[in-house]
Amino acid sequence: MASRIRLIPPLVAVLLALAAGGCAVHKTETRADGPEPRPGTVEQMNPFLYFIETRPTPEEFERVYPDVMLVMPGDIVTQEYRTDNSRFFAELDEDGRITGGEFR
Repeated sequence: MASRIRLIPPLVAVLLALAAGGCAVHKTETRADGPEPRPGTVEQMNPFLYFIETRPTPEEFERVYPDVMLVMPGDIVTQEYRTDNSRFFAELDEDGRITGGEFR
């Protein structure tokens, strides 16, 4: 019985190390043309905000987030209330890159 109890702390340490290694906040899979596409609506804000910090072009945004409607300044859209982060109103810099925005 005592030998089993001595095995528990090292086992717990190994499991925690494995779990922490797979939970990096900004872990993204990349390929030659940027991050992997992320289908669906935005559920994890940290990777999304990290992506916006890279100042993507509208084309890059649409490739990485194909299911999120990108609303550019001047676009005319309906004003229904959405809570699923499926429509992003972008703010652009002088080069036409996305520098921020908000979900509405």
